[in-house]
Amino acid sequence: MPLTFVLAPDSFKESMSAAQACQAMQRGIQNVIPDANIIHVPMADGGEGTVDALISSLKGESIACEVTEPLSEQRIQTYWGLVDASQTAVIEMAKANGIHLLKPSQRNPMLTSTYGTGEMIKQALDLDVKKIIIGLGGSITNDAGAGMAQALGVRFLNYKSESIQVCGGNLDLVKSMDLSELDPRLEDTEIIIASDVNNPLCGPNGASNIFGPQKGATPEMVKQLDQNLGHFADVVAGQIGHDYRHVAGAGAAGGLGFGLMAFASAQIQSGAELIIKETNLAEKIAQADYVFTGEGSIDFQTQFGKTPFGVAQLARQFNKPVIAFAGLVGEGIEDLFESGFSQIIGINPPDCPLEEALKNAEMNLEKAVAEIVKNLLTE
Repeated sequence: MPLTFVLAPDSFKESMSAAQACQAMQRGIQNVIPDANIIHVPMADGGEGTVDALISSLKGESIACEVTEPLSEQRIQTYWGLVDASQTAVIEMAKANGIHLLKPSQRNPMLTSTYGTGEMIKQALDLDVKKIIIGLGGSITNDAGAGMAQALGVRFLNYKSESIQVCGGNLDLVKSMDLSELDPRLEDTEIIIASDVNNPLCGPNGASNIFGPQKGATPEMVKQLDQNLGHFADVVAGQIGHDYRHVAGAGAAGGLGFGLMAFASAQIQSGAELIIKETNLAEKIAQADYVFTGEGSIDFQTQFGKTPFGVAQLARQFNKPVIAFAGLVGEGIEDLFESGFSQIIGINPPDCPLEEALKNAEMNLEKAVAEIVKNLLTE
């Protein structure tokens, strides 16, 4: 009887998607065992690749759309996913308001907004979905989800009771909110946040201080943005009667986690755990002889909610061997072997320049997998 391999990698950043990694792994296996039974389960953790992973694993479809880009200056073409017999929408906020959409010289979290993400949510509601999963990785925003709320009908009023268009830099102008036009369909829709960020909204570990600098914020901007988030949270708590600013994950995607909890009653979950559950990975692993996972880099941080760690923990419950492949194997991986990993393999040749490693990632992964499979057959 042929061996069964479950392939459950995350994307390898800047070199291959999770689906491409599955294909490369399959080629490596079939170079050695042509008749192997191979099950693809491309993974993600709420960030880049979440939509594609769920569409691929659950045989869903992508829905093309046009939304407002982060600086609200133009419209862009993007997409979101529909799975579970069109009952569940899968949205990556970065596809509308991600850092990759702006050149480094354009990046300024004082000016960016999550309005486009709100537009994607509205489109999903228009298709009568029962559940929306929203991945929060890779944002260029710091507006606490105010733009998203605006797209869904909330009006933000200044001290003169005038309606204002919100962004990270002017949340301090918000005096009150008019919630009367907030899309009522949100009340009947389960909204799940997929994120592995546990930061609160404000303070030293909040959205502005931890993530603002990588989005182009100067130290002065960081201070202003943090104050603005605090002011905005006061206004929101005063009107809805509940304060979400200290909830773990409220600071995800520049505070979009906060906005989704406050305006859409969203529940936050570990991105990797959510994808594992949605793709029914457990029942697939149960029938496997070997489980292969991986991502661009594996090191001591992998144990803090990264995809390969989640896969290994699950496989351990079924007593299945797990082999992880990575472009870069960093320090502190010793503890990972106690968490379910059987082997951790670097796919690149020694002293390989980064540019070359990224260019040849699929070929290197295929070769590394073939080598491991040969070894497995001789054990």
